[in-house]
Amino acid sequence: MTAINLEQAIENIYASVNNDNEDLDVHISALKAALGGTKDVTMDPTRLTHNNREGRKLMQSFFKKRGIVIKFTAKE
Repeated sequence: MTAINLEQAIENIYASVNNDNEDLDVHISALKAALGGTKDVTMDPTRLTHNNREGRKLMQSFFKKRGIVIKFTAKE
């Protein structure tokens, strides 16, 4: 498996979430590798399928169990 950059890893996460979470664990592993030693990632909530509080909290919980802390902020 080749290493990918952080932007591509995040794009793969968005695509996976919008495609019924297909291969999400694989993309999370790639994201962890792209993050290096950090554990925080900022994502755009408007790109999520379920952009409501429940959907964001569910995603944060799911990723936290896998060692990644997600923060949401809208891109301007």
